[in-house]
Amino acid sequence: MKLPRHVIYKMLASGNVAYYYNIPSRYRAMSCPVSNEALGTDYAIASRRAATLNGLFDEWEGARKGLPVASVSVPVIGTVDWLFREYKQSKAFTEKVAVRSRKNYEWAMTELGNVLTKSGHRVGSRPIKSITPRGADKIYDRLTMGVKGQRLRTAEKIVMLCRKAWRVVHRLYPQEFDRDVPNPWVGVTMKNRVKLTKPAVTREQVYEFALGCIERGQPECGAAAVICFEWLQRPENVIAGHITWSGYRTGPKPTIQIEHHKTGAVVNHPLEEKLEDGSVVKFYADAEAVLSHLSRRGLPMILREVEDGKAKPYSFSGMQKIVQRMRKEIGLPVEFTLDACRHGGMTELEESDLTDGQGRALSAHRTHQSYAGYAKRTEARMLSATRKRHAHRLANQMATSVQNEPVAAIQNEKSGKARSA
Repeated sequence: MKLPRHVIYKMLASGNVAYYYNIPSRYRAMSCPVSNEALGTDYAIASRRAATLNGLFDEWEGARKGLPVASVSVPVIGTVDWLFREYKQSKAFTEKVAVRSRKNYEWAMTELGNVLTKSGHRVGSRPIKSITPRGADKIYDRLTMGVKGQRLRTAEKIVMLCRKAWRVVHRLYPQEFDRDVPNPWVGVTMKNRVKLTKPAVTREQVYEFALGCIERGQPECGAAAVICFEWLQRPENVIAGHITWSGYRTGPKPTIQIEHHKTGAVVNHPLEEKLEDGSVVKFYADAEAVLSHLSRRGLPMILREVEDGKAKPYSFSGMQKIVQRMRKEIGLPVEFTLDACRHGGMTELEESDLTDGQGRALSAHRTHQSYAGYAKRTEARMLSATRKRHAHRLANQMATSVQNEPVAAIQNEKSGKARSA
């Protein structure tokens, strides 16, 4: 087997062959920015990654010799485009950024790279060292104005992305950054904006939607909305198959297992309780009635049938289209989404006057801050808080009136003649 250039192999204790990209030490002494790395045990994957790394090496070698860049599609080492490419290949992106969000990240990187300088050059083609703190402030100001007008939230997200990408790649290639100010995006002053509140739907809307989906032959869509509302699972996890039949009423106790892929938490929600008199209280009777309309096409609950005997998970965009089509046919407001269903469930937790610990036990949030951000300030919450405040005021008034009453002088009253024993 012919190995790619700069690739070596080693025999592991398990008997497998592992491949490594290894730049000769003489180039390392010349401060070659292409680093050595392990390529894994799959020859095909190792070959593809080695081809990318050899392309970067050839580009650096050509630039060192004063030769022109051979391919315009490959970003020049040390440019902003190159920085974003390295960030997308880092573990900070592949392991920390959800698949659902990667498309938005890539759009934001392209948006920043296409900003033009006064000389007409793309920011993406400029060296990393040319982006100074003043330059970052000017780029931010340019990003706040979009085609449809002001877009403060978009500009803020791009700045936060740049701040992280600069930090991640600087750790790997410090020689490509300004030694004095390696991250010009730290400290960028962003304009104040009114933060919008994400919509949250009600229980009545969720079950109206679910029953409407069942009537129209889309029970999976209705069940996804109910799961997001009742058991607070993230929509991308529901669609990706992280709720399974094997976790539904299969253990010693009647529970449903909800896996939160983002945090790694697994919560077993109790479905019913047997009382001392022998009666059974079902906590999610309506939700289980919706689940009963699902066809068992595989291990995940939410699957779409491709052909007879074959099924696969929905794509996120595909499920979104079905949700919007069902919403229009049923007559629900435009704010109705699977994400709004989960926010509605979180808001109902707060309206139930649960403690912070009880609410987080159901939602599997790790911190109070992340948990509190989901609950909306609804009329029910305001009324409950007002009642408690009013009751507190009445209790204080009663305590004050009791304290201000004259004390009965029982001990100081004149008693009759004492009786002798």
